[in-house]
Amino acid sequence: MSSHDELDDIIPPGDGPVHPVFEEWVRTETRRQFLRRGSNALGMAALSALGLDALSGRAAEASPLLLGPDGRPATAASVRGGKLIQPVNAALPKLHFPATAKHVIYLHMVGGPPQMDMYDYKPKMQEFYDKDLPESIRNGQRLTTMTSGQARFPIAPSKYKFQQHGKSGMWVSELLPYTAKMVDDMCFVRSMHTEAINHEPAITYMQTGNQVTGRPCMGSWVSYGLGSLNQDLPTFVVLVAQPSNTEQVQAISARLWQSGYLPGEHAGVSFRSGGDPILYINNPAGVPTSVRRTTLDGLKALNELNYKTVGDDETHTRIQQYELAFRMQASVPDLTDVKSEPESTYALYGEEAKKPGSFAYTTLMARRMVERGVRFIQVYLNNWDTHANVSGRLPMQCKDIDQACYALVQDLKQRGLLDETLIIWGGEFGRTIYSQGGLTRDNYGRDHHPRCFTMWMAGGGAKPGMVYGETDDFSYNIVKDPVHIRDFHATVLRLLGIDHERFTVKFQGLDQKLTGVEVAKVIPDLIA
Repeated sequence: MSSHDELDDIIPPGDGPVHPVFEEWVRTETRRQFLRRGSNALGMAALSALGLDALSGRAAEASPLLLGPDGRPATAASVRGGKLIQPVNAALPKLHFPATAKHVIYLHMVGGPPQMDMYDYKPKMQEFYDKDLPESIRNGQRLTTMTSGQARFPIAPSKYKFQQHGKSGMWVSELLPYTAKMVDDMCFVRSMHTEAINHEPAITYMQTGNQVTGRPCMGSWVSYGLGSLNQDLPTFVVLVAQPSNTEQVQAISARLWQSGYLPGEHAGVSFRSGGDPILYINNPAGVPTSVRRTTLDGLKALNELNYKTVGDDETHTRIQQYELAFRMQASVPDLTDVKSEPESTYALYGEEAKKPGSFAYTTLMARRMVERGVRFIQVYLNNWDTHANVSGRLPMQCKDIDQACYALVQDLKQRGLLDETLIIWGGEFGRTIYSQGGLTRDNYGRDHHPRCFTMWMAGGGAKPGMVYGETDDFSYNIVKDPVHIRDFHATVLRLLGIDHERFTVKFQGLDQKLTGVEVAKVIPDLIA
């Protein structure tokens, strides 16, 4: 078939003159779409020969079977007490394993928390105060340009006291009294490691499984594979909390929650911390809902015509996003109406939870989102990049998270949601035991350290009371049970019922996956 014949099929002769620019655009687009989809042609033919219709089969798998108590298709309100039969728009027709987690709340601490001041207790370092880090410990490790020029690397022991807590005997800093009360609900990994030593590639690595930008993040993978548990809110939501101290914040860009080569509908939807959660979602003054509905119907008709003409799948993404935005005009005000929360909620989360944008408010919002069927909630909290003034900044950072994290775990538990909600806490790397810049007994700074850092999980099938992995006396090298980022990602997917080796998408000649092309393994000891 010639390109002219192809164009005639799309715009039949006699339908009126076609602008030459539009004609050329259609011709280019249809070729591009054909080439992009052509790789599936043989597979489609093979399925047809077996009596299977791939397209209709996928449509059946993706049909909305989420029902509320009244038996009708679920909404954000009805899902709270509704009967879950099957998620909407899941790429995986069925899970590879029985899932223990249905939701994820990922609390990313931007900048890299200092593990030896919070969770990785190193009492022997008190004897090494202001002594140089032994070369046998550093062992030629790459340093950042911020400390590589220092004349020496003096040891900075943590100034904070530690105590053991719970049946697990986990050591926790005095900065985290609320966290200390729930260590037996938590699964600690003290032996995380990465290759990235600077923030942008390190955060990208932790979020997407690759230091190079452009890949889908974990939230997008989960949205794509498992689909939505509600029809009136996004599947994947991003919340950026505001730290009490803003001494040294890092850039947080939207590419951290992009969908990469997955369909655009699986990108994270960022909710603002103040004012309208999403800009322009409400009707302008003087525009009633009926007019907005008529406008959207007209846009949908135009987009459907565009899809029929060009065949670009992203056109359907645009249609779905418009429709979701319309439904969110009702669901978002309900979601963000925290005034309906009883005083017992604020007794648990603290008064900070009444301040929009605070970390405590954000964790409360995350709980409300889980109640309403949001699949993946990504939270960012900045200002953990403690190159200097640890004693001035770290207490404020820990106060921001301590009661809020405790409240989130207890709140989900009392509502019967913790077992199906996986909470993840951690940064992109750790900090050095040696001081960056000046050192005193009362204050010091710490540089980036990729060789070891601490993360924790709670709920969603993560093993409670587990303390996994060990580092040396300097919290510098891992001496037992290392866990690479890839292993951590594989384990999280396993809790969601997904085999990371089989969950792939064809792109640029590779079977792309969250864990990449290098070896990754699930850590069974982290699973209940």
